[in-house]
Amino acid sequence: MSNSDLLPSLLYKINENQLALEAAIMELTLWVEQRGFAEVGENVRVSLGAIDRNEEFIKMTLAVLMTPD
Repeated sequence: MSNSDLLPSLLYKINENQLALEAAIMELTLWVEQRGFAEVGENVRVSLGAIDRNEEFIKMTLAVLMTPD
C-alpha cells in the first residue's frame, strides 16, 4: 500500500478522533452547566461550533478521497 493510499484512511481516523473528543467535551460542558456555569458552557459550545461547521465538508472530502479511481 502506497503512502497516497494511506492518507484517506489516516484522515478518516483523525476525523473520528475529533468527533469523539467533541462528544467528550460536550459531556463535560453539560456537567459544568448543571453546576451553574452557563457562561463557560456557552463559550465551549461556541468553540466547538467550528467542528460542526466543517463536519459536512470533511465527510464529503473523505468520501471523494476514499473512492477508488
